Amino acid sequence: MLWIRTIHAGVKSLLLHPLRSLLTVLGIFIGVASVIWLLAIGEGISIQAQRQIADLGAENIIVRSVKPPSELIADTRGPVPYGLLREEYDKILETVPTIKKALPIREMRRAFSNGPRMVDGRLVGCTPEYAEVTRLQIDQGHFITDTEVDHLQNHCVLAAEVAQRLFPLKNPIGRRIQVDDDNDYYVVVGVLKPKNATAAVGGSLAAQSFDSDIYVPITTLRGRVGDSVVTRRSGSFEGEIVELNQITLRVNNVTQVMPTAEIVRDTLKSHERMRDIAVVVPLELLEQAKTTRMMFIIFMGMIAAISLVVGGIGIMNIMLATVTERTREIGIRRALGAKRKNIISQFLAETVVLATVGGLSGIIGGVCLLPITGIARRLVEAYWPEFLTKLPETIRNVEPEIVLVSIPLSFGVALIVGVVFGIYPAMRAAQMDPIEALRHE
Repeated sequence: MLWIRTIHAGVKSLLLHPLRSLLTVLGIFIGVASVIWLLAIGEGISIQAQRQIADLGAENIIVRSVKPPSELIADTRGPVPYGLLREEYDKILETVPTIKKALPIREMRRAFSNGPRMVDGRLVGCTPEYAEVTRLQIDQGHFITDTEVDHLQNHCVLAAEVAQRLFPLKNPIGRRIQVDDDNDYYVVVGVLKPKNATAAVGGSLAAQSFDSDIYVPITTLRGRVGDSVVTRRSGSFEGEIVELNQITLRVNNVTQVMPTAEIVRDTLKSHERMRDIAVVVPLELLEQAKTTRMMFIIFMGMIAAISLVVGGIGIMNIMLATVTERTREIGIRRALGAKRKNIISQFLAETVVLATVGGLSGIIGGVCLLPITGIARRLVEAYWPEFLTKLPETIRNVEPEIVLVSIPLSFGVALIVGVVFGIYPAMRAAQMDPIEALRHE
């Protein structure tokens, strides 16, 4: 009951100066709200990054051809040869017994058209297993089949966005699309469901968006295009010779991923141009992403903790001013028999009330900021789309995910901050000499 009376007296004292109390609470409010909001943003980014890496497949190993930097091939005349060879693909299959499936991929950028409608995209030559390994889902028709690969048929499967842009009002199944400005065409046999992009991995594996892809049998693409590709860039033509752009290897189970990756790396060490081959293991990336998540949460937590400390300093300043203003009141209470611990309890009760109000309002504010973040992003997308395009896709499409532990943690830290920064003013009030305090005007 004594504590209830003490807290009641503290609330009445704070209400005598509502504006000053409000400004003091504001510091704690900002600190708690920022803890919840920043950790939610960090968790959202982390979850999205882990989801994108998981889409690469925990049981997969990706061997990717990487074009050498321009300064290394500046003196090369004619098309630039680089990347994986078909004989290396065969060697990997012969050497590594733990491989369950192996998917060779050949890809290039092309322009696709249907009458006046045109779209730039990625032409991907692949095998039927590609859809399973990359988790592509069919919306209409079917994916590439073994028969189509064996007979080099000119069939293709469209990504959802490509189908929408080339055939906005028609069913694309059975219709033709033209490639570039020549007589090369493919007949549409399937349309995919929309799929999120995969993660980027340094310079070895770019973030892969599936929205602009068109899939054809790898044998058909090789028969029509061969290994040489000429691309027009910045008004000039650039040639390259690539037999395979990527090999996706799937092992029997997750425990075999790391040993298999080491064998694949050892097998490719004899490659004369090892600098233009990258071996990417999604399982390794997933572990790195989890470690990065913890570091990111700690970093965000430290930033938010600084806000709470600033709020605590505000409490100390206000309470020191309050002690000075109430010096005579303190003297009267001491003269009437109040002990030092009673004076300390009174002022600590006021700081706890400030911290509690700031903490609770900060929790509400932090939770309310989450949907506001989505609204703000949509407004930026509507009025300043060029700003969003400069941001990484993981940040651009982040959906904040509240970290439940941040709510009790931030509230508890707010109370601790309030008590810690309230101790000095309370001790200063308790140590006043009653006679000197009574003389204070």
